[in-house]
Amino acid sequence: MSRILLIAEKFHPDLGGVAVSAKRTYESLTRLGVKVDVVVWSRYLQPGEIAQDRNVYRLGLFRNWDLTMIHTLNLLESLHERFKYDVIWGHYLFPAGFLTVWFAQLQGLKSVVSARGNDLDRGVFPPGDFARLRWTLENASLLTAVSADLGKKIGLVCGREDVTILKNAVDTDIFAPSLTSQKRQELKAELGIETNELVLCFSGELRAKKGQDFLLSALSQVRKQRPACLLIIGEIRPAQESILATYKMQHPEDYERVIITQHISDSQQVAKYLQLCDLFLLPSIWEGLPNALLEAMACGCCCLASDAGGIPEIIDRGVDGFMLSKSKLQYLGTAILEFLELDRKTVDKVKIASRDRILTEFSLKAEQVRLERLLVDVIS
Repeated sequence: MSRILLIAEKFHPDLGGVAVSAKRTYESLTRLGVKVDVVVWSRYLQPGEIAQDRNVYRLGLFRNWDLTMIHTLNLLESLHERFKYDVIWGHYLFPAGFLTVWFAQLQGLKSVVSARGNDLDRGVFPPGDFARLRWTLENASLLTAVSADLGKKIGLVCGREDVTILKNAVDTDIFAPSLTSQKRQELKAELGIETNELVLCFSGELRAKKGQDFLLSALSQVRKQRPACLLIIGEIRPAQESILATYKMQHPEDYERVIITQHISDSQQVAKYLQLCDLFLLPSIWEGLPNALLEAMACGCCCLASDAGGIPEIIDRGVDGFMLSKSKLQYLGTAILEFLELDRKTVDKVKIASRDRILTEFSLKAEQVRLERLLVDVIS
């Protein structure tokens, strides 16, 4: 039986899509009969402290990355001496991907590096370390990317044309339209949503790259025309809270209709809240292949997203969702108002097509088939 060491920047229950996809990769590999150990960094442990939960090893970050990486390599050596890995797998380009390739080459092992989206952008543009990024991409045994758009960008950086597209996936049993009308009304009441309000929705950790400013501006524009609220299923990154505070001062009445659930680790609860949405919004400035959008579409939500990154590989404009150019996100409010002019029959048709798209291309079963093919390539 093969054994893989998965190095991830984040891992459940950490926040964000990277943590979600790392856990999903772990679970999919395990279902294929592969033994998997996980190494992940943590800001909640003392520097250098190691906390083990079964086969997940969390390592406390030092203040500087040089110390953190050296200490991580020491842990990797210890684990490899014990378990004799066949493959080292890096989930996110830096630091996980770089250390994966470095350690694999030191040990004469094969390496898989999985690019997620903004990890490439952070390495390409200042203050990213372009040289380290390119070395990682050039020397990985196998590269995966979550979208064809990302795969193309990787090719521009390192010249490789053998990037495997390994799309994100979603559990379509959990993320499915299941709420009764009565239960939907009860959940709205629990959250303080008025019965006559349009429910605009965002899911995940709201921050600048996800279009926080555009979401707030759009809410104010829509509320001039009709009652509406913005339901944030998740939380706002602490560094971005000043933007919300400014919005509160400038638009106090609109601010009162921003409803924040805070982080929810229970996927079933997230799925229930998604089903309250009249329109799911994702005005990202840049993206990989967003898990939150896949989850919303699986729940049968109508979705309006930017065309950043791999989003056009998910949404067929006007068929199973709607898109707005990432260069025109200032018109998000106008796009929402245009959506509201659509008749009920058209909206219902888009909702059905939205879930069908996920069932066809982004299910766990589809991901597992792609992973199995990848494993054959890397292990052989």
